[in-house]
Amino acid sequence: MVSCERRLCNFKMLLTIHNSRLTKKLLKYKATTIMPRFIIHHITKYTYAEFVRDSANQIMLFPLKDEYQEVQQQKLYITNEPFIEVYKDYYGNEIGSFMNIGPHTELRIESTITVLTRPRPIPMDNLPVQEQWNHLLEIKYMVPFIDFLKQENFDRLDEVKKIADDGFYKTVTVFTAVKQLTEYVYKNFNYIKGITTVETTLDEIWKLKAGVCQDFAHILLVMLRLLNIPARYVSGYVCPHDSNLRGEGATHAWVEAYIPFYGWLGVDPTNNCVVNDLHVRLAIGRNFNDCSPVKGTYKGTAKQILEVGVSVSHEDGSVAKEEASILTPKLVNETLNADGTKDDSNSFRRYMQMVQQQQQ
Repeated sequence: MVSCERRLCNFKMLLTIHNSRLTKKLLKYKATTIMPRFIIHHITKYTYAEFVRDSANQIMLFPLKDEYQEVQQQKLYITNEPFIEVYKDYYGNEIGSFMNIGPHTELRIESTITVLTRPRPIPMDNLPVQEQWNHLLEIKYMVPFIDFLKQENFDRLDEVKKIADDGFYKTVTVFTAVKQLTEYVYKNFNYIKGITTVETTLDEIWKLKAGVCQDFAHILLVMLRLLNIPARYVSGYVCPHDSNLRGEGATHAWVEAYIPFYGWLGVDPTNNCVVNDLHVRLAIGRNFNDCSPVKGTYKGTAKQILEVGVSVSHEDGSVAKEEASILTPKLVNETLNADGTKDDSNSFRRYMQMVQQQQQ
């Protein structure tokens, strides 16, 4: 018992020193470095061939606010300017709900945000390996970690276990294991737009070995949770500036893993990188369903088309390189029957197909 208490005391001291050093480095960086500022313009547009009514919608377009992400301004336009009720969900995400009751043939949701991001300190990777993995066992059944350790239905889980072998990964630090599994997904899955949808299952993604950012994120979530590493889905934007990052022109998705004695760390398996100040977070949750930017339904049988567009402009200091463009949204989905004809069914039956834009 004395030995355990002594080790715990030593770790608390190490953690205090570690956090103190990180804070000093961050303050020094803030004092000498211009923080990235992004103007993000996000358009979601539903078009109906005939009048529909009683449109009920939910939006998660309000960026998370913390010490690393500051929302300086947000403008939100919605067709007919309905009242928006804003509240927070269980995970702390801001959600807006609104109704568009009268007859309409178009629903346009347009968000323009100005957000300032700050760099996050990278975890120090020098704490004893076994103590890190033991710490994950200690918090396994604690709130809020328990939700982020639950596995979804996945018939091929045994195949994934062979790759996420705890006999190998638990010989390295948690941070190293997270980076290595992120790299595995990046190298072994092909980034192909349009090959999956929001309804594609984990088994289908695993078989295809391809998809977009939300698919990469879901596979990484499975692998991390197999190692008892709490992992959560993140929805947001990637703002690559001059770097060549995948995910521009749409909402993006990545993963946050819990690193012992550090906290939540973002990793992007689509781009094989640790998330820092080029990513803007909108929402966190167990999976995509907890974080979808826009979803809704309506009364009517009219044909419907969903279009989405995202543009990002950058500022270095006080001078904008370019103004946020008013982009023409790209076609994402048109409701069709199995034989290729356009579907005339009520939107409740097509809810998941038209739920929102697919994240890229």
